Amino acid sequence: MQCVGGRDEGISMTHPHTPILLIGGMDSSGGAGLLRDTATATQLGVAHRVAVTAVTAQSDQAVTAIHPVPPEVIAAQIAVAVQAPIGAVKIGMLGTRRAVEVIAQHLPDAPLVLDPVVQSSSGRDLLAPDALTALLALLLPRASIVTPNLPELSVLATALGHSSSAPPADQARAILSRGCGAVLVKGGHNGHATLSEDILYLGSGEAITLTAPRCAVALRGTGCQLATAIAAHLALGHSMVQAVELAKHMLTTRFRVAAQASQDSVVLA
Repeated sequence: MQCVGGRDEGISMTHPHTPILLIGGMDSSGGAGLLRDTATATQLGVAHRVAVTAVTAQSDQAVTAIHPVPPEVIAAQIAVAVQAPIGAVKIGMLGTRRAVEVIAQHLPDAPLVLDPVVQSSSGRDLLAPDALTALLALLLPRASIVTPNLPELSVLATALGHSSSAPPADQARAILSRGCGAVLVKGGHNGHATLSEDILYLGSGEAITLTAPRCAVALRGTGCQLATAIAAHLALGHSMVQAVELAKHMLTTRFRVAAQASQDSVVLA
C-alpha cells in the first residue's frame, strides 16, 4: 500500500474532548522529544497533556547532559493529566527502570503508542539496560502499536532472545508475540536511495507497506512526530491503519517542505 496525500495536515480546529497524553524527555534544542510532540499535536489540532521523564541538554551533534525526573514526580504529572479522559497515550524517552515502573502503574485505559527510544540521533544511550527489560515486561504487552526504527527493532528482538541477524519481519513478529497490537518498522535506516519504506505488521498477520519518496534532507525528531501523529489520529477515532497512513503522510509533507526550503536556499545563495 502506498501512502499518498489527500488531506491537509495544517492547523485545524482543536478537539478539546480527545486530549492525548505525551510522556517523554525534554530536548533543549526543540528538535525532538516533548517539544516535537506538542508541536505535532498542535498542528493536528489535538489537545494534549504532558509528563516529563527527563530533562536533557542536546543539539543536532550531541547530548551533553541528562537529568532524570524523580519517579514520584512523573507519577504526579500523570495523575493530574488523567483527571480528564485521555484519548491516547504516546510514550517516548523513558531513561530509567523506575520511570518505566511508575508509568506502567499509572497509565490510563487508552490506546498506547510506544516509541522505544533507545538512543539519541547522535548515538547517546537514552534507555538503561534494566529499563529495557522493564519496558518489555510492563509496557510492550499493553501497547497498541510499537514504532521502532531498524536498530531499535534489533535491540528489542535481541532482548527478547531472538537473533539480531534475523529478518526484520521475523523480529517484528517476535515483538507481536509478546502481546502488542501492531509494530510499525520505520525504514529510515534501510539504505534505500530513493524510497522511504515503512512496514506495518498487524496482529492479524497482515503486513502493509507504506512508501514515500526519500528526501535528501536530515531532520531530527521524525520518530517523535510520527508516533505522536499516530496517537493523535487514534484519539480522533481513526483505525490503526488509517492513523499510521495519516501520520506517514504528515511526516512526508514535512520532509518535502524541508527539502524544498533547502533547495531554495541554495538557489538564493
